[in-house]
Amino acid sequence: MTLDGHFISRVERSTVRSRYPRTIGRNARLGSHGDGGVDEIVVLHTDTGKSGWGLAAGLVPEDVVGRPVEELIDPANGVREPGLRGLDFALHDLAGHILDLPVHALLGGRGSTTTPCYDGAIYFADLDDAGGVDAVLAHCAADDSADYRAFKLKIGRGNRWMERAEGDARDIEVTRAVRAAYPEHRILVDANDGYDCDGFIEYLKAVADCDLYWVEEPFLDDATDLARLKKHLQGSQTLIAEGESDPDLEPLLEIAAKGDIDVLLMDVVSFGLTSWREVMPRITCQASPHAWGLPLKTLYAAQLAAGLGNVPTVEGVPGTTDGVDTTAYRWEDGNLTVPDRPGFGLTLT
Repeated sequence: MTLDGHFISRVERSTVRSRYPRTIGRNARLGSHGDGGVDEIVVLHTDTGKSGWGLAAGLVPEDVVGRPVEELIDPANGVREPGLRGLDFALHDLAGHILDLPVHALLGGRGSTTTPCYDGAIYFADLDDAGGVDAVLAHCAADDSADYRAFKLKIGRGNRWMERAEGDARDIEVTRAVRAAYPEHRILVDANDGYDCDGFIEYLKAVADCDLYWVEEPFLDDATDLARLKKHLQGSQTLIAEGESDPDLEPLLEIAAKGDIDVLLMDVVSFGLTSWREVMPRITCQASPHAWGLPLKTLYAAQLAAGLGNVPTVEGVPGTTDGVDTTAYRWEDGNLTVPDRPGFGLTLT
């Protein structure tokens, strides 16, 4: 694969607006997440008429005009310099367009092009709606109608918003209510570090019959506590997912190597596609890049899953992105299929 003969002629910066289907409320640490947001994108143009675009994944370098594309990205490994990480997604898209390959093929095509996708938008609706737990169930119903077959429930209400015992009891009530309403769906829970180890194990005892697919960030990363949690889960199919928030990568890899983390979650954009390409061969567990915040990140994560493999499920961000045609991605019965179009298969309209 060669990118020879193509030079960057122009760098265009713009924004895209994401829209959730409803206002997304609080989690264990943060207030309302609103109804979407505006994020920066970068469009790269070449002297040969090719272009590629993507979310800005950090600081955007100003000195790439005139440089050969092959000096900026190696199709087999990713961007060539740390200072180019802000262009990670735009350069991968551009390389795909030049080589007439989808990004998942550039990444190696090691996974399935169809990946299960869970609903990441079930927050603390009960705290903002007089309907209480029924408000959470209403959000589940809306997303089930949108073809989601797995829900990730935010828990940890006792960390900030309710008295500890009352909040923990509500977490249990919500988990059991969703399981009763959706006996065939996968249920994941995410505490956003809103528990300590003792409290989280008590939560797990109370929902032991709810068949949780995974537990995410139950408490602040601690090797001893994660080992204790893993021991508690012995005999269970429930996975431990960690690494979203400010990951200290080397200690996390060591904990995973001991078997006390089952799924690593570093964010698909802030950690980056090139970083994922570098770290995936070192991972002894599974991976599922965090994608919350933008619907586009779900599509990026699905391309990563299809390209690198070792990703059992992808985080879904319900919603749309103004000015972006995403129709090449097929969504059906809880599964997301990536297209075989060049690059990410996303068109600015």
